[in-house]
Amino acid sequence: MTRMYSRRQTLKAAIGGSLISSVAFASQCLCQDKESQQPGEPVRLGIIGVGSRGTYLLRILLTLNTEIPAICDIRPDRLARAVKLIQESRDGKAPATYGNDPFDYRRLLARDDVEAVLVATPMQWHAVMSVDALRAGKHVLSEVSAAITLQECWDLVNAVEETGKIYMLAENCCYWDFVMAIHNMVRQGVFGELTFAECGYVHDCRGLVFQPDGTLTWRGELARDHRGNLYPTHSLGPVAQWLSINRGDRLLTLVAAETKQAAMKHFINKNFPTDHPSRNVTFKSADSTTVLIRTARGALIDLRYDVKSARPHPTTVYYALQGTTASYDSRINSIWIEGRSQGYQWEPIDRYLREFEDPLWTTYRAQVEKLGYAGGDYFELQQFLECVRRGKPSPIDVYDAASWSAITSLSELSLNEGGRVVEIPDFTRGKWESRS
Repeated sequence: MTRMYSRRQTLKAAIGGSLISSVAFASQCLCQDKESQQPGEPVRLGIIGVGSRGTYLLRILLTLNTEIPAICDIRPDRLARAVKLIQESRDGKAPATYGNDPFDYRRLLARDDVEAVLVATPMQWHAVMSVDALRAGKHVLSEVSAAITLQECWDLVNAVEETGKIYMLAENCCYWDFVMAIHNMVRQGVFGELTFAECGYVHDCRGLVFQPDGTLTWRGELARDHRGNLYPTHSLGPVAQWLSINRGDRLLTLVAAETKQAAMKHFINKNFPTDHPSRNVTFKSADSTTVLIRTARGALIDLRYDVKSARPHPTTVYYALQGTTASYDSRINSIWIEGRSQGYQWEPIDRYLREFEDPLWTTYRAQVEKLGYAGGDYFELQQFLECVRRGKPSPIDVYDAASWSAITSLSELSLNEGGRVVEIPDFTRGKWESRS
């Protein structure tokens, strides 16, 4: 088993499961040198949403140079758990808590001692909370996806442009070492001219659709109300960066196609009795959806989304990239480089990871690898805090967030209109050719 395959097995747990206890050891490993890693004044960060994902990120944030003056969640048990974690890490100092109703987060946004917020709620709330936070004068780190509707994407862009606040999408896949190494290869010309990319989020999530009592989770509600690619950024994000989307190229058009619905029906019939209300739920989303995206520079992206098919998987995502002088495929953990690979044969990508290692990994690999889960979450948090502290540009900014997340609503539109080719808006308003 290669090192990459072992890492990808770990990623399955990182993306698909509960992460509450995953960084307990990391807190001990990183606290001792957090000041040297994160110099300057601590960022005063509020957290909206401290469920499993929010609590996992909170644990990492407590190892960094931050203050957590306030947190918000509508479930008291989650608030209590988060308060305990903060008190244990901050010498008994407890944050203010908000959670009287779904809009109580707005009271958190009104606080003068909160300069930035992490939005880690169900996806349906990401855009509205982020827009509210930006307009309240806060910098925003939002979990994925950034938005569901096209209007929400534009709302985010407008809010950032009008307020001048920092917005970053917390797409952890973009920070995995092999993803960043491929990006470095692209920048150094190893792949030549890029022509094609393939990526997908293929993860059996049927067990995450229903609560224990049979009611729908937010994922279930999303699948009930929408069709198309409902979770595009984990797969599209790295590929979009490789192709310089919004920084020399842009997503131009898409067309979507889907399978019939079968896997969820099979799951429900197998797990719920004949008189159970869950048997009457109707979902709009199919078992598998494929979206073909054409870029302005003529590259093609094959993007798959499948969270219902019954299948084991060593990872929840896959990536492939084709250029005129190199080809890469994560599913076989291999690369071929013209003039470097022996003969006309694939070779393990691991042979090139250190040669093309991103400086972030060169600097922080030793401590990040103690965290597990491929380091992506540490880097997304660290980079956001650096942007707030130093006033640096967001590495995954609102234009990226909008163009990647818009695939959800646009793929649904394409499907609803019989597979029509749909134009993708230019969220940069013409700046994509000159941005770097």
